[in-house]
Amino acid sequence: MRIKRSSKSVLLLLLSLMLLTSCREWSPQADQTQQGPPPSAAEVLPGADGYPLQTDKTLTYWAELNGNAGNIKPTFQEVPFFQEWQRRTGVKLDFIQPPANQAKEAINVLLASGELPDMLEYEWASFPGGPEKAISDGYILRLNDAIEKYAPNLRRYLSQHPEIDKQVKTDNGSYYVFPFIQGDDPLLTYQGPIIRQDWLDELNLPVPATIDDWHTVLKAFKDKKGVAAPLTFLGVPNPLFGIESGAFVGAYGIKKGFYLDQGEVKYGPVEPGYKSFLALFRNWYAEGLIDKNIATVDTKTLDANMISGRSGSSIWNAGAGIGMWQPAIKDLWPEAKFVPAPYPVLHKGEKPKFGQRANAYMGSGGVAISSGSRNVEEAVRMLDYGYSPEGHLLFNFGMEGTSYAMKDGYPKYTDLIMHNPDKLAPSQALAMYTRASYFGPFVQDVRYLEQYYFLPEQKEAVQIWSDTDARNTMLPQISKTEKESTEFSAIMLDVTTLVDEMSLKIIFGIEPLDSFDDYVAQIKALGIDRALEIQTAALTRYMER
Repeated sequence: MRIKRSSKSVLLLLLSLMLLTSCREWSPQADQTQQGPPPSAAEVLPGADGYPLQTDKTLTYWAELNGNAGNIKPTFQEVPFFQEWQRRTGVKLDFIQPPANQAKEAINVLLASGELPDMLEYEWASFPGGPEKAISDGYILRLNDAIEKYAPNLRRYLSQHPEIDKQVKTDNGSYYVFPFIQGDDPLLTYQGPIIRQDWLDELNLPVPATIDDWHTVLKAFKDKKGVAAPLTFLGVPNPLFGIESGAFVGAYGIKKGFYLDQGEVKYGPVEPGYKSFLALFRNWYAEGLIDKNIATVDTKTLDANMISGRSGSSIWNAGAGIGMWQPAIKDLWPEAKFVPAPYPVLHKGEKPKFGQRANAYMGSGGVAISSGSRNVEEAVRMLDYGYSPEGHLLFNFGMEGTSYAMKDGYPKYTDLIMHNPDKLAPSQALAMYTRASYFGPFVQDVRYLEQYYFLPEQKEAVQIWSDTDARNTMLPQISKTEKESTEFSAIMLDVTTLVDEMSLKIIFGIEPLDSFDDYVAQIKALGIDRALEIQTAALTRYMER
């Protein structure tokens, strides 16, 4: 295979990308759910579970629309899942939708306005000052009483899973969101290195395992294949975002962030290993082995790089990566094949110390209720639906007869999802009818993953990427006191800004590698040791719960 192609090939590629990432059309046969608002509760009698609710109220709901859904239908009300959720619960919703990728900026404006919606879907665990501050400042409701009164399904689940219950509340015992929960171990690992197997075969090279192996492979991609950016990864929403799970940097025994080292909390960018990592990437960048645009690569750019052949390796997801790129490229280059690679190590035979692994509750995707809401009962009951047996199926599999069929007790996705007539990738079709492939107030079902990973390479990826010590090196979902969180946020705002600036300047060759030691001194002057103390104290309290 050759990188240079005729204009006809490029046109085919562009058409493929348009179908996969920018499709705005939806065929009549695919959209079998009602359009417009759901029927009023009076039109449907409630079942034994109390749904739909008998209410004529319209509640407000603030959230950012998932990109896979937003590329097909630009507003929540047009997405079949959200229509069905309203219909089943009997609660009408008026959605407030911030611009894509601007949730943090938009939430600050919203909070400052004082006019808050009934429900807010946001990363409240990372709120400045912590969830307890969001509660004490009057932004969101402490949910303990409301869950006790109106959320029997969530209450039952948490009572049956005490380890998860410990993660979804603060040290003060406050529940603050209806959480997104990944309850099964296979759901917790979904990201790692991905590489073009067909190019490796052509060059007679094995899948790389060590840093030296990777250098050999990337150099061959560059010199023998003419690849413009052999290794590409996300640089958005912050620099080096793509390696934060531990790829490449983890080979030096550290992580770009906080981690556990034999029970001790450490911060990677001040450790000697981070200097070694920067030296590696500085050399690779100078050799043209890393994407020159690493500071600005977003998901669309990443997709384009990998599908067009501009890049041959990356760090991304089994679903949105392998599952997206392989179908997109097969018609243009049938021989192309994306496969997982293990997290790189320094020496052959070593087990990676780090790798992507999530906590059952990651702190994102939860839905809070504003403290000023006059519709607390309706909001709680609607959110609790996702944890009920019927809601569990809706959130994970969609509508029976449309997006799934029950076969011998197993909810099996239909061709509308797995072989979409409009050529949508499964991740896009799923986002139209379910919330299984992203966040929300429900418990993710492992049976979703069994089908979503429809390629053998995706199933293999989970096994390869899980073979790390990440379980022992990752911090649990700890919470801080309001005072600690405020102090910690102030420290880390300055620290992370400096780390990102330092990292890029050294990698790009703007600053000498020897400037690393001066940067570490500056990071310490900004209070990183105090931040480590706060993290350690929060971890101690978490372990004593």
